Amino acid sequence: MNPLLILINPWIYDFAAYDLWSKPLGLLYIAGYLRERGCQVHLIDCLDVHHPQMKGHRSLTQPKRRAYGTGKFWREVVAKPSPFQDIPRPYSRYGLLPEIVEQELRSVASPSAILVTSLMTYWYPGVREVIRLAKDIHPGVPVILGGIYARLCREHAVTRSGADRVVSEQGFESLSIALDEYGIHVPANSGNGQLSTYPAFDLLREIDYVCIMTSSGCPFRCQYCASHFLYPEFSRREPGEVLEEIVYWHRGSAVQDFAFYDDALLVASERYAGPLLEGLVRLDLNLRFHTPNALHVREITGEIARLMRRTGFKTIRLGLETSNMPMHRELDNKIANGDFERAMHHLRRAGFSPRDIGAYILIGLPEQSVDSIVESIHFVDKHGAVPYLSDYSPIPHTALWKKAVACSGYDLLSEPLFHNNTVLPCWDVTQKKALPRLKRLASEIRERYRQHLP
Repeated sequence: MNPLLILINPWIYDFAAYDLWSKPLGLLYIAGYLRERGCQVHLIDCLDVHHPQMKGHRSLTQPKRRAYGTGKFWREVVAKPSPFQDIPRPYSRYGLLPEIVEQELRSVASPSAILVTSLMTYWYPGVREVIRLAKDIHPGVPVILGGIYARLCREHAVTRSGADRVVSEQGFESLSIALDEYGIHVPANSGNGQLSTYPAFDLLREIDYVCIMTSSGCPFRCQYCASHFLYPEFSRREPGEVLEEIVYWHRGSAVQDFAFYDDALLVASERYAGPLLEGLVRLDLNLRFHTPNALHVREITGEIARLMRRTGFKTIRLGLETSNMPMHRELDNKIANGDFERAMHHLRRAGFSPRDIGAYILIGLPEQSVDSIVESIHFVDKHGAVPYLSDYSPIPHTALWKKAVACSGYDLLSEPLFHNNTVLPCWDVTQKKALPRLKRLASEIRERYRQHLP
């Protein structure tokens, strides 16, 4: 008999969480990989907003959903971890009630193994809790943990998560090796010998949107980003292959909204993004595209902007980070004087309005001045885009990590909870007092554009 595997996307424990095209894409790829090799796969998504048993609970408010499939998660306030006792904000578990997850686990008889994914390092309480529950219900069944937290904080995951095995290497092969250690052999591909590269979105109760990756990794080495550690090689998929996947989900599951998860979607666009967008224009499928991970500003040419407009891009996010060019040269060197203005000119000329264009501005960086953030907010507004403040989270294995550890008043090395961007771990008390003013300034600009925003 082929292996029966439970795959779990854990709860989020945090001060805030929002479904901004948030799906466990890596876990869904693994589900597709295992299923194609004949494994029986049971997915438990603790963040499922469509679970029928959640709708009858009067103690919880139905999460509001917005245009293009985004929206809030189910949320229940829980006790704060001891390191956060002095923070005057409610702390919540986002996702299904524990008793519903328990029912889902009990519904699977005699699983061969349980695979758990992870994302933010400071979300490990949800990982640990779901592993504890899985082990209570299926004692003796090996629990294998992978994902971003497992890779960035391997030692912590090994000692604190409760998993039997932590996989901190990239790729399906490392998972197969881990399963082999427990006598679980993943069969060779069955059927016609063809391997689909598609993630198993069909295992979700409803497909609000599909996340697409045309590449993995990034050619840039931004000091605040761990992409180069998680994906050492920058690899690309052929445009025709990506186009086939988009058509597959649209025609097979009536999906209209697609979110690109790429870190470098537009790099070398003449060979990759350009042909993909041209193919979509020819098909004229009336789709909507979104870029929550941000686009590189300098890669937006007039032709790319026109293709994006004709293709149906609705949510454009630009990775500005700061309008301070000397700071850029220190942080990422991915933008120079005039690049943002040029990109905005191309986008506006192609027909995009401010409601479509947002620019991320990093706040909370080590040694960052509040005045530089104010300047960046006004810079974005001046050029006709909407500013979005993006709180910096210290990430292990990044170039900025040592500086973050040195300047933070929190113990970043031993407690991943302190990586939480909500607490602005690299800012002092004076800087944090400026946060309401910064948020108010950005909010006032967004309010001015409110009638145009989706």
